[in-house]
Amino acid sequence: MGAITEAVVRRGREIYQRDLRARLEAEHHGRFAAIDPDTGDFQVADDELSAVRLLRARIGPVQPYVVRIGARAAYRMGARFRTESPS
Repeated sequence: MGAITEAVVRRGREIYQRDLRARLEAEHHGRFAAIDPDTGDFQVADDELSAVRLLRARIGPVQPYVVRIGARAAYRMGARFRTESPS
């Protein structure tokens, strides 16, 4: 499968917000959902790769939209460092 397209992101995000968000956030907060942007079919798992594999095993080849349930982003980038001033 190639790179995710803007259309996949747009449709996947719309399906998640409109149809799945409330239900999935209540039961699966912090897990990952892989969503077929053409059908709205989805699969939930503890990690992104598992969600995608489970969805593909059930419905065949698909370029899914993946979201971390209840989070603004699937992953955090960068790190915070706490420094202490020298005494």
